[in-house]
Amino acid sequence: MKTKIGLLYGGKSAEHKVSMQTALAVIKALDFNKFEIHPIYITLDGQWIKGEQLDKPVEHVKELEFGGNQSLPSPGFSPIVFQDGSSESNNTLDVIFPLLHGPNGEDGTVQGLLELLNLPYVGNGVLASSAGMDKVVMKNIFAQAGLPQVSYVAFIRSEWEREPAKVYKSVEDNIGYPCFVKPANLGSSVGISKCTNRTELEAAFGEAFLFDRKVIIEQGVTAREIELGVLGNDDPECSVAGEIVPKKDFYDYKAKYEDGDTGLIIPAEISSDEYFELKKMAINAFKALDCSGLVRADFFLTKDGEFFINEVNTMPGFTPYSMFPLLWKHTNLEYPELIERLVNLGIERHGEKQKIKYTF
Repeated sequence: MKTKIGLLYGGKSAEHKVSMQTALAVIKALDFNKFEIHPIYITLDGQWIKGEQLDKPVEHVKELEFGGNQSLPSPGFSPIVFQDGSSESNNTLDVIFPLLHGPNGEDGTVQGLLELLNLPYVGNGVLASSAGMDKVVMKNIFAQAGLPQVSYVAFIRSEWEREPAKVYKSVEDNIGYPCFVKPANLGSSVGISKCTNRTELEAAFGEAFLFDRKVIIEQGVTAREIELGVLGNDDPECSVAGEIVPKKDFYDYKAKYEDGDTGLIIPAEISSDEYFELKKMAINAFKALDCSGLVRADFFLTKDGEFFINEVNTMPGFTPYSMFPLLWKHTNLEYPELIERLVNLGIERHGEKQKIKYTF
């Protein structure tokens, strides 16, 4: 009996293209003898279109972009329609795999919808997804959990628009240069700038506020970038460590998803004691956010041997250049087995939630 899996990808997000690449890679890796695969495409306008069941892997992203002139669904109805305009209950699917990155997909919104539909789904729940997406909230939670981090400050757009000079001075007084300016609710290095002076800082704020109403500014440190994959629900486990060696100032969007202009060292050249410390921090971060399924935990390692947690990604990419599947490949878990494990974890978590009593 095949597991009926709905692959949810695309999305109304600046990371739409990343999601499409992830979907293509996952489809190529899925075992069609084990899974019945139903593609569900979300357009850049936010329209949900369910394509025909796939009977073989697709070769190009364009094959996953379905057309149609269907209107958006009315509230209270499943937001999934077929290419021909007909609708069908998606309750026949055994599990949904959200391959969405960024806002309107990785931030808890889609997860909330799936919870209301009472559908099993892969990956993190509403709380972990939303907290993991908002870098300010995430870092505040990490601080409460006692996890070491670089210094950071945050501002909302209205603060900056009212008193930009005051905001810039606050960054200079509390963070200094170099620093990184980032949209608080985005990933894949979209909208991120490295700043070494006031002129660059002013431009960076304008760029970051194009993508979010809140920005975070982090202290720049000279450090190695080390990442771990975390997998599981209540008893998470970690992959080997990997190191990112960018050929540019930092690991930007183009290096991640387009030209592969970066070096990945797996396993990272660190001591067993350093790995043990990283593993402990990664699991603490996973539990602090109440994560489930998977995260990629990112760290800085300074030349003095000091670790800082940078962030966790609650839905890391699965593209050919992505670190997460490569980490697990070097931990003796191949890509198809990794996907199958994630599907099983999502079904397991859904079953656990069904034990909750809603009447008294």
